[in-house]
Amino acid sequence: MSTIHVGEYLDLDLDAERWQCHDCGHDFGPAADDYKRGLLVSERDPSEIHPAGFEGEYTFAPKGDWIRVLEFICPGCGRQVESEYLPPGHPLTRDTTIDVASLKQRLADGSARVNDDGKLEVVR
Repeated sequence: MSTIHVGEYLDLDLDAERWQCHDCGHDFGPAADDYKRGLLVSERDPSEIHPAGFEGEYTFAPKGDWIRVLEFICPGCGRQVESEYLPPGHPLTRDTTIDVASLKQRLADGSARVNDDGKLEVVR
């Protein structure tokens, strides 16, 4: 089969059915699971990223007691693969789920293909 370029820094190895880093190939875990489980997580203070534009009660900068910024980093190369803005206490979101069996079937029957850039294309 092949590797599909799913996101800017996220690939799916269809043969192994595993998520991997687009830059270094580090394995993030099984495709049936959330790829974020295989990444390092850094929680940042929102004021580091969005500093207050001016002094006062209303600065238009997010407050850490209302929002948290999570950065997901490849353990192999240090590339930031994803980020999320979540309320404190909210579980991580699962943003990507792929039906690997159906995708393999479509590739096998020719109704889809992987182009030279690793991107999935529908064949009409």
